[in-house]
Amino acid sequence: MRAARIANEAAGIAAIALALSLFAWAQPTKAAAADKPDEALAQGSQLRQVKPGSIDDVNAVGRRKIGARGMGNWYSASTERRMGRMYAAEIEKSAPLVADPMVTAYVKHIGETIVANSDCKQMPFTFDVIDEGGIDAFALPGGFLFVSSGLLLALDDQAELAGVMAHEIAHVCAHHAMREMTRMNYAQLGAIPLVMAGWPGISLAGGAEIAMPEGFLHLSREFEEEADYLGIQYLYRAGYDPEAYLHAFEKIQALEASKPGSLAKLFTGHPQTPERIERTRHEIARILPAREHSTQNTPEYDAVKARLRQMEKERHGGQN
Repeated sequence: MRAARIANEAAGIAAIALALSLFAWAQPTKAAAADKPDEALAQGSQLRQVKPGSIDDVNAVGRRKIGARGMGNWYSASTERRMGRMYAAEIEKSAPLVADPMVTAYVKHIGETIVANSDCKQMPFTFDVIDEGGIDAFALPGGFLFVSSGLLLALDDQAELAGVMAHEIAHVCAHHAMREMTRMNYAQLGAIPLVMAGWPGISLAGGAEIAMPEGFLHLSREFEEEADYLGIQYLYRAGYDPEAYLHAFEKIQALEASKPGSLAKLFTGHPQTPERIERTRHEIARILPAREHSTQNTPEYDAVKARLRQMEKERHGGQN
């Protein structure tokens, strides 16, 4: 069976893969689109006494070593990409993906804009929309990012969607999956080969499930907080108000509280606690220079939501 072959390939890499949960339309702000954006950002960083080139320096995004290989990451970029591709292929085979060119091109362009303003500019990314009502977004190692149609419908504007995607892109840029695998290897030296049985399944639309390690569903608090920290920087660099990041996750948590079961399995494993939200708000004020203009929403986001609602209506025979 193909599933058994894939599991054996994963075991042969020495540890279980850990995935990450949980535009022309995207108009950059005047600050982000200026001829010399780094110059303005550098001035703001100096005002905040941020160490140049550090993880705190938004002006150095793209030139920093985030999640670099070493004792904290044993795996090469090619290994990471191969493992991510393996699981992405299973998801694409089992989950219904939105094929509408308008929707897919829109999400792809938002994602590519954020990647271009991130610490993994050279990594190839793919972006897909899973056709399901649950609220979900997750990234696999190597740059395979999925969002659900339910997420697009649940959020209010483009900046909020960009905030969620920036968080997932940050997980990939920081190589959280591979760093977690390295930790597992340290802990399990002498216990290889690993036992592959008993993996939980990621539930997809239509009842399909993909067997994946527990680590796919529960990232460490440390890595979630680092993805918050990097995500707000990428969002800011892409021209959005970083406060939209907080609005998106507050809205998602509120939806789950009012309607339990709204969040898909991956998202529920990565809750935004009040402490995390407050910490992120403090970090926005500490490291990100203030500016006058930011992208909040575009007519295209509203058009995409309308298209998704129309597709849903057509599936149900024209009924609301």
